[in-house]
Amino acid sequence: MDVVTFGETMVLFTPDSTGLMRYANYFSRKFGGAESNFAIGLTRLGHQAGWISRVGDDEFGKAMVAFIGGEGVDVSQVKVDESAPTGIYFKELRRANDVRVYYYRKYSAASRMVPEDLDERYIAQAKYLHITGITPALSESCYETVMHGIEIAKKHGVKIVFDPNLRKKLWPEEKARKTLLEIASKADIVLPGIDEAEFMFGQVDLEQLGKRFLEHGASIVVLKVGAKGAYYFTGTESRLVPGFPVEQLVDPVGAGDGFASGFVSGLLDGLSLYDAVQRGNAVGAFATMVSGDVEGLPDRKELEAFLRFENKDVNR
Repeated sequence: MDVVTFGETMVLFTPDSTGLMRYANYFSRKFGGAESNFAIGLTRLGHQAGWISRVGDDEFGKAMVAFIGGEGVDVSQVKVDESAPTGIYFKELRRANDVRVYYYRKYSAASRMVPEDLDERYIAQAKYLHITGITPALSESCYETVMHGIEIAKKHGVKIVFDPNLRKKLWPEEKARKTLLEIASKADIVLPGIDEAEFMFGQVDLEQLGKRFLEHGASIVVLKVGAKGAYYFTGTESRLVPGFPVEQLVDPVGAGDGFASGFVSGLLDGLSLYDAVQRGNAVGAFATMVSGDVEGLPDRKELEAFLRFENKDVNR
């Protein structure tokens, strides 16, 4: 297994019309969750990824596991909770560049994850363990599960990739800040957005933010700065990797997960940090061009053709 991740995926309902959701009569059903988005992004690029979670003993849970497994992600570690439902959320497309998300996840099956849901042998055979800041916000038992996963990864030399994925609505800001910093201190690679980095450290200077994450414990930091691209920082260098222009932004939700999958794919393929970040930028751009969290994620042929064209254009 190349990568293992764990966290909540929910059923996603999107109105078939734009504008206020109160006027919508028809909805499309999809699935979305930061960790499964990431895992699907990796399998599309030819890597092995496993996703651990809990789903309800309901039709939504059955459909979700079938969908994610159908994308090539290993779902053998997913548990069915007979006393809690699968979470749902709605994505309201009010107008161009105005997408709003509403979650209905309290007391969901995934919020009841416990450390015993993690199989030590399963995580130990992976190259990377991917964690987001969403999971510890769901419940105290989810927080304990995250810390147990980190402990397992550390014990077996599995590198930890941490995407803060800040969700302020899920928990008090002070608790969020403390927990995200705690996890970042234990991670090998941290992938914050600029707003998340500023929230965590209370600073706005890019170089200083990169330095703070490194001092805090990470060996690689990739700071995402939107359309501009992403900066990477190590103990010896820092550099901006420009992003790719997107002519028509359809749906920005899931772009960060796409970036993470592209970046980790690059590491798995042995690319330089610059090229790995560039691959992350490219997959993130793909994700924004199609409605849905994973529907726009490219396969390897699409991605390589895109990068050849873009790099050729740059070098003219």
